[in-house]
Amino acid sequence: MNMSTTVSSVFKLGKYTVNLLSVSNKNSASVSPPPPKPLLVSTPSDEGEFPVLIFLHGTFLCNSFYSQLLQHISSHGYIVVAPQLYIVTGSDATKDISDAAEVTDWLVKGLVKILPNNVQPNLCKLGIAGHSRGGKVAFALALGYAKTSLTFSALLAVDPVDGTSKGNQTNPPILTYIPSSFELKMAALVIGSGLGEFKRNCLLPPCAPEGVSHQEFYDECRAPACHLVAKEYGHMDTLDDDTKGIVGKASYCLCAKGKTREPMRNFVGGVMVAFMRAYLNGDMEDLLTLKGDPDLAIPIGVSIASFQLE
Repeated sequence: MNMSTTVSSVFKLGKYTVNLLSVSNKNSASVSPPPPKPLLVSTPSDEGEFPVLIFLHGTFLCNSFYSQLLQHISSHGYIVVAPQLYIVTGSDATKDISDAAEVTDWLVKGLVKILPNNVQPNLCKLGIAGHSRGGKVAFALALGYAKTSLTFSALLAVDPVDGTSKGNQTNPPILTYIPSSFELKMAALVIGSGLGEFKRNCLLPPCAPEGVSHQEFYDECRAPACHLVAKEYGHMDTLDDDTKGIVGKASYCLCAKGKTREPMRNFVGGVMVAFMRAYLNGDMEDLLTLKGDPDLAIPIGVSIASFQLE
């Protein structure tokens, strides 16, 4: 196996040309029924049938802040649907969960209507993913906190967060603090940021506090499950290089961060692609390459690389 070739196909852009579509949730003759929430959809423009991933944004963030990550994933042959669940919200994520479930159900009749004519979604190969609070919501959907008409085959969480500290979880609490307690019927990937548990400065709390973030989520998963942590990158380093507006500018100031975002974003996108190839497409090669020699196969330093594949 040529390891460098295999890895480059995951951590670099793939072979597919990508379209990035903004879809309104307002009544429209072109999209009926309209989606329950505004959507950002990243899709290959080449002819074919592709697996589908729902991606949920973090607290107060815009789905557009993830456009580079979504396009990275789509370039490898995936349709990514990213709803804007809210702009301003409270600490209770119950409505986020129900809204994400409604978007999932909408895919059955609505998704094909917004895609290029030669592109078909394969909803039998469906993943659920999210970042930060969105990672918590993704876990909630995977655990059945809201019923959906579709079945998820893979769960991917990027620096998931369930509150501000152990014992101070947001509603509904997801973590149980009992190892291997999650009764998931799918494989799970948990990606963490090494700097997420550290404060940006003495005035701000950490963005992914120890006790309610990636390690705890992974500890409660059962095999098959994977856990990778980027050593020198922060909670917001998955976002686009240029995030606009007040919130977008604030995303650079609120969390401990790495030198640049691109390496973390490519790492997250590559690991997600390798995981989806394994559990949506049935091709384990890229994931086994990462497992075989993480220090060589992964282009940034990782402090944790745990693979429970059986």
